[in-house]
Amino acid sequence: MKLIVIEGLDGSGKSTQWEMLQQSLPDAAFITFPDYDSHSGKIIKQYLNGEFDRDNAYSASCFYAMDRYIYCQSSKLDGLTISARYTSSNAIYQMSKLAENEWETYLDWLYDLEFNKLMIPKPDLTVFLDVPIEISQKLLDKRYSDSGSKDIHEGDLAFLRGCKKAADFVSARDGWKRIDCVCDGHLRSPEDIHNELVNIIRKVSHD
Repeated sequence: MKLIVIEGLDGSGKSTQWEMLQQSLPDAAFITFPDYDSHSGKIIKQYLNGEFDRDNAYSASCFYAMDRYIYCQSSKLDGLTISARYTSSNAIYQMSKLAENEWETYLDWLYDLEFNKLMIPKPDLTVFLDVPIEISQKLLDKRYSDSGSKDIHEGDLAFLRGCKKAADFVSARDGWKRIDCVCDGHLRSPEDIHNELVNIIRKVSHD
């Protein structure tokens, strides 16, 4: 089994790429987190609506970790599996709530919780879609212009800047593959990004 994670901040185009990959890689299995239809997903919805303490990185991490645990207990991961978001999302969104001198301790705790205690499969590769906050916010504004509203994470620009800093830290620490989604100040086309992403996945899946 090869598990590849597509990661990125809100508005980076993860969902678009995840959907495009299903057309290009029909033999792969595709999963996405959180699973909002699960029991744990309902708790995550409450959290994102501001019903729980948003500042406790450890308790929030447990919500998302249990969502993955429940899914992995009920579904057998086999062959090439591509996930939109994974443990890496905790590493970005929850770690950013902590002081930087706590980041290493948090990551050690997180990986021990998810991969050792809960025995959730470790990814073979995480690919980070790198989009500047200013551009991703414009994409989010467009997404929610007709309906819906941003959750507590998507609507907090200062928080998202902290997440970007956390993403830069953990991607360098853990050897994530990064795709620069912007060229000359403009967002690359979904097709251009997709071609680069497919080449990365095919190389890893054949190793």
